[in-house]
Amino acid sequence: MSEDTYTPPSVWKWESESGGKFANINRPVSGATSEVELPVGKHPLQLYSLATPNGVKVTVMLEELLALGHSGAEYDAYLIKIQDGDQFGSDFVKINPNSKIPALMDHSTDTPTRVFESGAILMYLAEKFGVFLPIEPSARAECLSWLFWQMGSAPYLGGGFGHFYTYAPVKIEYAINRFTMETKRQLDVLDKQLANNKYICGDDYTIADIAIWPWYGQVVLNTVYGAAEFLSAHEYKHLNRWANEIQDRPAVVRGRMVNRSFGEPEEQLHERHDASDFDTKTQDKIGS
Repeated sequence: MSEDTYTPPSVWKWESESGGKFANINRPVSGATSEVELPVGKHPLQLYSLATPNGVKVTVMLEELLALGHSGAEYDAYLIKIQDGDQFGSDFVKINPNSKIPALMDHSTDTPTRVFESGAILMYLAEKFGVFLPIEPSARAECLSWLFWQMGSAPYLGGGFGHFYTYAPVKIEYAINRFTMETKRQLDVLDKQLANNKYICGDDYTIADIAIWPWYGQVVLNTVYGAAEFLSAHEYKHLNRWANEIQDRPAVVRGRMVNRSFGEPEEQLHERHDASDFDTKTQDKIGS
């Protein structure tokens, strides 16, 4: 039925798949669909994820912590194949009842600590290791404001623009126009913020940068959605400057690889258990 003639029913019922790339995993109920035990590696931090923008936030954060010498940030990362429904396995649902990646278990605490939602994981790790989150109240408030800006804004970019432009089974003009307008507004917000700041919150690299780059940085760099030209991303010169600088950080190069199961084979590291898991070619590329 076309968008021009569709009339919503008085009561919506789930009677068929909606179509599109992720139709087989979309459903209107929560909870586990199978009994699946998750592996547990040798490190206190256990990550279960996929290298989507939300997953990349956490692996970049962990690699940045390790680059600073925080050995307590060593971690095991296991691949969660969301298109296969791994996020609905019983053990995963125990960590994240919302069945979304990433999900983290910290076994260094007296009682193992579960953390879900990427922004919560970034904040948890920043407070645990005392870096990438300012202590001074005003600077801290600024950083957290941008962190929560990203958490609130990205659904319009990913579930809105990204879905209707890239993944939807049919192209709906109204939906694409609506979410393109909002995405470009958000890009403009960031571009203006970065016109007078090296990083999102000023001179210091923080969890705000780590949260925002996998979404908006990768959009303007054309590594997600393939929509940079459509969005005229080159117009946002300050955002592009920042995106390229973040992209070149060695920890970001490594973090983007972890739990990646798509793209070029040399850019994929399905599981990560030790720094040596990054092959020689990649080590040469990132210079560490």
